[in-house]
Amino acid sequence: MMPLATLRAEADNLARQLPAALLSADAADIVHPGAAGRRRAGSGEDFWQYRRYAQTDAADQIDWRRSARGDEYFVRETELETARSVLFWADPLAGFDWSGHGDRKTKAAHAKIIMLALATLLGKAGERIGILGGHRGPSVGKSAASRLGEDLLARPTRELSAPKTRAIAVLASDFYEGVETWTARIARLTTTCDRGVLFVVTDPVEHEFPFQGRTRLHLPGTATSRLLGRAEAARDIYLSKLDDHARDLDQLTGQTGWAVVRWRTDMPPLRGAAALLRAVEQFGARTT
Repeated sequence: MMPLATLRAEADNLARQLPAALLSADAADIVHPGAAGRRRAGSGEDFWQYRRYAQTDAADQIDWRRSARGDEYFVRETELETARSVLFWADPLAGFDWSGHGDRKTKAAHAKIIMLALATLLGKAGERIGILGGHRGPSVGKSAASRLGEDLLARPTRELSAPKTRAIAVLASDFYEGVETWTARIARLTTTCDRGVLFVVTDPVEHEFPFQGRTRLHLPGTATSRLLGRAEAARDIYLSKLDDHARDLDQLTGQTGWAVVRWRTDMPPLRGAAALLRAVEQFGARTT
């Protein structure tokens, strides 16, 4: 398992190469104390600024302590706060924690680094970040990224259920299970996660199928295997099914309003992180 310090270091390095991100509030956001500040006046608990009293202000809005310093009246404004959360999940299946080459990180390791880099940006912008399906809710502040890193390394549950409050979900997997399985899982989430991203992380071996001759293929984490007499003869059929599965995922996300981001572990991590950032931005985020 990747040490937390390594995960944080690689995610921080990647985050420094990306633009800052902030989820913009919209009319559907629920305003309540403890949410992320939006750097403008509004309904919240944290002090934002003083401004001069206007005739449209009620008398009980005047801050008498500040006004006593001079000859003018001042109103104390609080910062607009909105409840926005981005929840992350990495598939704990052994097949996702696999690499086709000993010198290459596993799909799961890459996914966790990239997701934590994005979460670090969102956390610094004041957004709430957390694990999907965990025992503790999303958090803000300097410790939020560390908490998420711990939760990602703790192997999240496979039983996905909708969070109690509205959130954007980011699911990382190779998504090789049947599309019916993912349709059911996403359906359970959409009651509160009406927006989400499928972060499809794969290994180049899975796209190239470079096997020749008599080859035994093993399903990672299990005793299941299959012996192919002439592996090259199965290549075209395999690649055709892989393309069909990709189209099925595209159709699924098109029906649910979610997005798909595909990235291979032989590509630069910055490319995957930037694509994931753009996908989350389309659900209400903006760069600053």
